[in-house]
Amino acid sequence: MIEHYGWSDTLRQDFQPFAAQGFAPGRVIVQQRDLYRLVTEAGELEGRLSGRFRLDAEAGGHPVAGDWVAADLRPQEGQATIRALMPRSTAFVRWASGPVGGRQVVAANVDVALLAASLNADLSLRRLERYLATAYESGAEPVIVLTKADACEDVAGAVAEVEAIAFGVPVLAVSAVTGEGLAAVAAHLAPGRTAVVLGSSGVGKSTLVNALAGAELMSTQGIIEEGARGRHTTTHRELVRLPSGGLILDTPGMRELGLWDAEAGLSATFADVEGLAAGCRFSDCRHEAEPGCAVQAAVATGALDPERLRSWRKLQRELAYERRREDPLAREAERKLWMGRHKSAKAHMKAKRDFGA
Repeated sequence: MIEHYGWSDTLRQDFQPFAAQGFAPGRVIVQQRDLYRLVTEAGELEGRLSGRFRLDAEAGGHPVAGDWVAADLRPQEGQATIRALMPRSTAFVRWASGPVGGRQVVAANVDVALLAASLNADLSLRRLERYLATAYESGAEPVIVLTKADACEDVAGAVAEVEAIAFGVPVLAVSAVTGEGLAAVAAHLAPGRTAVVLGSSGVGKSTLVNALAGAELMSTQGIIEEGARGRHTTTHRELVRLPSGGLILDTPGMRELGLWDAEAGLSATFADVEGLAAGCRFSDCRHEAEPGCAVQAAVATGALDPERLRSWRKLQRELAYERRREDPLAREAERKLWMGRHKSAKAHMKAKRDFGA
């Protein structure tokens, strides 16, 4: 049974150290807070973390949907105790919202990232850039899925706009109502491959999963017309096996996808900006008013959209901020930098007063 959920000879080999301890493999197919549902050789079981694993796991080290785990199975009780986490092949990581923050894994062991955006008034190229950076950083193959094509008057124009910032990533317009584009999405979901659907609340992720499955597997909710925004309906993460044999993971809508350690993903997403930056006269060019700035020259000629440059800068600043929050040395360096600037400003003002006197 677990072979239907991506279990392979490679994973079996990697599991040998756990098997030697008497554990059995399982994949997390449903995650809802501290409750898990595992698919195992003994069928589907309810899983809970062992006390030691719960306490000893590092940040982001608890299982999420898509993870492979080592567990003690009790099929006669329908239960399993999760003892350890197998190494992840890919992971979607974000900075968790709230005052505490920290590393949060959204999905694991994903082959394809379906980045969903709705073809309505809420379509945002800047949000898609953020999702692309996260997808590239995860190691999964990104595919942009533009939902609700039946409600859009200029689908071709919207696709062209998205392609301009996607650089070779497939951009597929789909409609769960008419069936348009669903076959193109399904082509990326070969048997045994795992896909995750990521997107903001109300873009139609659960509707897309249901359309691909040909059944009402995930609950859905209509869109709020004012502002064309939707309410999220999925409150947990669930891995669904499609009739084709592919696997797809639906996730709750995320108002924000805070970047975490995504320098490489950002570079891939903004390869055009960074390519231009390599041609600047000065290696430390800030791309503002410096002479010989190739980036500003491209903006001036219309070769680079100024909004795209602003988006790149914003995400760069966000990454730097998150590094400072996570790294005490970086925070201390930043504190000393601002202290130095403050002292210089005070000395400058004192000199002006003394000179005026």
